[in-house]
Amino acid sequence: MNNSISRRGFIRVLGLATASLVFPVKTLAVSKAKVVVVGGGFAGATCAKYLKMWGGNDVEVTLIDKNSSYYSPILSNLILNGQKSLSELMFSYNDLETKYGISFVNKEVSSINSDTKVISFSDTTSLSYDKVVVATGIDFIQSNAYDFEKVPHAWMGGAQVALLKEKLDLIPNNGTFIMSIPKAPYRCPPGPYERACVVADLLSSKNINVTVLDENADIIVEKDTFSTKFNEYGITYISNAKVTNVDDTNNQVTYNSSETLSADLLNIIPNQKASSLVFDMGLDDDKFAPVNFLSYESKLKNDVYVIGDAHKSSMPKAGHIANSEAKICADAILRDLKNELPYQTPVTNSACYSPVSRTEASWLTALYKYDSATQNMIPADSRYPVAGNPSTSNYNEMFNWTGNLFSDTFS
Repeated sequence: MNNSISRRGFIRVLGLATASLVFPVKTLAVSKAKVVVVGGGFAGATCAKYLKMWGGNDVEVTLIDKNSSYYSPILSNLILNGQKSLSELMFSYNDLETKYGISFVNKEVSSINSDTKVISFSDTTSLSYDKVVVATGIDFIQSNAYDFEKVPHAWMGGAQVALLKEKLDLIPNNGTFIMSIPKAPYRCPPGPYERACVVADLLSSKNINVTVLDENADIIVEKDTFSTKFNEYGITYISNAKVTNVDDTNNQVTYNSSETLSADLLNIIPNQKASSLVFDMGLDDDKFAPVNFLSYESKLKNDVYVIGDAHKSSMPKAGHIANSEAKICADAILRDLKNELPYQTPVTNSACYSPVSRTEASWLTALYKYDSATQNMIPADSRYPVAGNPSTSNYNEMFNWTGNLFSDTFS
């Protein structure tokens, strides 16, 4: 089923059934409101698309990204085993421009002044706004300064994933592959465990030793699934293993300040925080940006909204739920432009398929609802539905899921 929905359809999903609650474009002010979205990933691209779809000609929507196209981290582990190519996971912003009338600006933002409402670019030009949405994702917290070209993280899609694949293809027989899992919260909770399985499956014919250093106390998602697969693949799993030093010259990693391991290939995924722009704007509190979950407006700055991986919440940081958050944010902005309150009981959905081999995948999903008492998003159910076992049918369904998500975001 196509995941692209009208604003009326989205409101119905939220439990709003009356036609009078559909956004009446004609009641907006005569002058166009300028809404700028910074960051063209799943959160930013979706928000820009639905702002324009639902706001029509009365809102001017600009999407800014320093890259001319976006490489999806979702499915990127399949590049490692040759099931997907980099080009298959590359998305342009052409459809957003031509189909919806969004202005795309391919420039790097150097600063945003939330007092004057001016965005400055690295080429010294600038752009004013009425409201700005920050969807700039994550940055890394490295244990020490080391070269990502020698020790790739491959955690943001694109060239880094291609680099890790090149290095995996060159690993010798009977070699050692060591990867790390950052302390939660981080982007895509199942992703590192998924990667360990994909790599172990890929390199099984080479008799490679795969070791996973997890800073968390235990496997944090789909524990039964990943524990079973780790045992099947003979993966060495070490919990409570905080990476404290990386030696990119000798391919060594030290964890907990005392244990040092050597590898033929290191794949260290550092701990994570919101992008530097969030900190530069003063939107941060303990690594991420606190927001009002009815609108995703910053708790620290007016008319600034933070969606996707950069905001602070108990919800996972992942593409599917970022797409969901973006629609709530777009709806709230359009309501605010006509002096209406945001919808008071928003719901978000998180879903993810995880390939664990070249033919099988698992999945998990969770629904979150707004809790007015805590003003936070909380699980709608204490149970998190997960796949009973990885299967080929799950693997095939995974591509239907991603196809819908990719289309709803970029087409």
